[in-house]
Amino acid sequence: MLYFIELSYRGTHFFGWQRQPEQISVQEVIEDCLSKTNGNRPITIYGCGRTDTGVHAKHFVAHVEMQEIKNLDKYVYKLNRMLPADISIHRLYEVEPNQHARFSAKSRTYRYYVHSIKDPFKEDLSWKLKKELNFAAMNEAAKHLIGTKDFTSLSKLHTSAKTNICTITKAEWIPFSETEAYFEISADRFLRNMVRATVGTLMEVGLDRIKPDEILGILAKKDRQEASTSVPAHGLYLWEIEY
Repeated sequence: MLYFIELSYRGTHFFGWQRQPEQISVQEVIEDCLSKTNGNRPITIYGCGRTDTGVHAKHFVAHVEMQEIKNLDKYVYKLNRMLPADISIHRLYEVEPNQHARFSAKSRTYRYYVHSIKDPFKEDLSWKLKKELNFAAMNEAAKHLIGTKDFTSLSKLHTSAKTNICTITKAEWIPFSETEAYFEISADRFLRNMVRATVGTLMEVGLDRIKPDEILGILAKKDRQEASTSVPAHGLYLWEIEY
């Protein structure tokens, strides 16, 4: 039977979602727990995407094929007892055989958190700014991202992606206190490193180093070197997946 797993994790101590040799990943930890509850048989789960080292997920979805689970709530409780504190399973439910955690997703939303004063409770969970940002200018620039466009300039180089065309439906900076803000962006798909490169480039606008409409020229060049450097991973969250 095919099941979707809804979970969240703090990525600080993991080398991303995807299993890899000699490095601990979220996928590996969950697969090992599933295996232990199924007679130590190898279990493979497939995620809705991949997150890099240090990136967090408030809402992540994976799918797994297993024998029928009689009591789903009890099984989720058992898994959470086995998993470390920085991974939490919220829900496990049966889906149709043709569903896929990655390819069936219609929309993905990321958030990037920043703060302007030193706060020990935000260490590894938000990026501390060194200078004040012009959020109005950054939001003016972010409007140029909306739509179906080629985002090569904001993608990691030499990836396996067949196309760099994405459709962005939302891109907005939202200050929620005098010292805190987040950038929220939604799209049908994202390229490798795209969100962190986007945030870094918008911050160039916020620091008055480039004008808001220069974003259009950066995208038109289809050249990663035209955009800014990527911001640190620890402020980034995969926030929501929609099917």
